[in-house]
Amino acid sequence: MTGERTRRFPLGLADLVREPRQRDARLGEARAPLASGAKPVAVKGGAAQAPRAGGAGAAPGAIGSGKPGATRTARPGEASAKPSIKSPVKSSATARAGEARRSDAPRIAQPVTSANRSSALRTSVPRPGAVPASGAPGVPLNSAFALTSERVRERMVERLRANGIADPRVLQALAAVPRHMFVDPGLATQAYEDAALPIGHQQTISKPSVVARMLELAGAGRALDRVLEIGTGCGYQAAVLSHIARDVYSIERIKPLYERAKTNLRPLRIPNIRLHYGDGRLGLPSVAPFNAIVIAAAGLDVPQALLEQLAIGGRLVAPVASTGAPDGDAAQATQVLIVVERTGPAQWRESRLDRVFFVPLKSGVI
Repeated sequence: MTGERTRRFPLGLADLVREPRQRDARLGEARAPLASGAKPVAVKGGAAQAPRAGGAGAAPGAIGSGKPGATRTARPGEASAKPSIKSPVKSSATARAGEARRSDAPRIAQPVTSANRSSALRTSVPRPGAVPASGAPGVPLNSAFALTSERVRERMVERLRANGIADPRVLQALAAVPRHMFVDPGLATQAYEDAALPIGHQQTISKPSVVARMLELAGAGRALDRVLEIGTGCGYQAAVLSHIARDVYSIERIKPLYERAKTNLRPLRIPNIRLHYGDGRLGLPSVAPFNAIVIAAAGLDVPQALLEQLAIGGRLVAPVASTGAPDGDAAQATQVLIVVERTGPAQWRESRLDRVFFVPLKSGVI
């Protein structure tokens, strides 16, 4: 009778009890069907039932745990699949439904705040014509300063115009050259102040007002063809001169400064500057005459070699120390800015103008 009852009623009374809902299962997730061909498993007591994932009556080794007899509770989001004995069955419909829910989930836009607005500005692409955020290697700048440096230069030019600089070529050249690219990182925020700043090796970059004054005197309203600069320094004055003259030759006697000037000028891609490492007091007789010579260091006099290399009608602008300097040190003496104009083969006319202060003009190379 027992065998006959088993054949007629394959499910026992215990199997008719409803399985409690798992709290960690997702709402509305479909259960995977039994694999096709799977047969109910007979257990003790004469009743037969399909193995349940993680259930009390699961057959040993039926769950994919890799260990005999291991049981496992379904994680949140997993379908409570009812696998066969040979291998667990995964519902492809359930997987596709989960993927659809993830892809269809609405994306919440972040509110615009002052914090993420400033972050977006920092990572935005610079507009055409803006000064690059970084200049020479080793001279990083914060983005806010780089983005406003063009406006800062314009304000610097307005101050120079108000103080008497009238040559439009000089003002335009100063507005075009990013001075912050020629100074040390810690001094970049002071680049557009009217101040001389140290550039190393006991040398300085001249005040913008002094650069403007010297170049205005050298040009004197004339078109400049070939210009010689003595004392390249960091390369700033040569860069400004390149916007005024057709060809600029510049000499530096300190090798590290000569290399630094090349590094500073390289990103600007200025084609008409020729840098030379050598003794500036000797000039460049091989490419003379020059219709303008600018000396960015103060000597006790103007070297005769430079006067000879000045073209007739040309002008030389230089700081010169007054006579009687202590120990012959021009840096300790009163300095004045002079203009020497060559009026004939052996004739020069000199004018003394403003009081200035420059590093001393020395011979030789280091």
